[in-house]
This record gives sequence, structure tokens and C-alpha cells, in this order.
Amino acid sequence: MAFSVKDDRTDAAVRRLAKLKNMSLTETIRDAVEQEYQRSRGAIPLAQRLQALAERYRAFPETGAQADKAFFDDLSGNS
Repeated sequence: MAFSVKDDRTDAAVRRLAKLKNMSLTETIRDAVEQEYQRSRGAIPLAQRLQALAERYRAFPETGAQADKAFFDDLSGNS
């Protein structure tokens, strides 16, 4: 499970950030990667992120059944 950094600039950058944040090298790398993952994930448009869910929903067959308004009104406290 080890990583080996063979680039002097990368090694120096991680060490500078670790020192600045007073964190271990492992914590620094984990934090940086998690932040970049979240940033990159957010860069994907919502419509594209929801596309798989929409396709899955469309794959369900139509039942023809009608929603029971009284049941849902009761659930939400609107009797």
C-alpha cells in the first residue's frame, strides 16, 4: 500500500504543504487528494451525474397504477 514519489518537485511540494499545515506526509497527501476529488467531482454537471440514475429509472416498466393522494397526504400530515 505504499507510494513512492520519484519526482523531486513533487516530493518538495508535499513536504512544504505538510510543514505549512503541520501534518504528516500521509495526511497531507490524503487531504490533498480528497480535496481534489471533491473539486473534480463537483465540476461534472449535475445533469451528467444524474444520467445513470435517470436511465435506471426509465428502465422500470410502467405499471399504470395511480398514486393514492390520500395516503401521501396522510404521510405528510395533510389530512
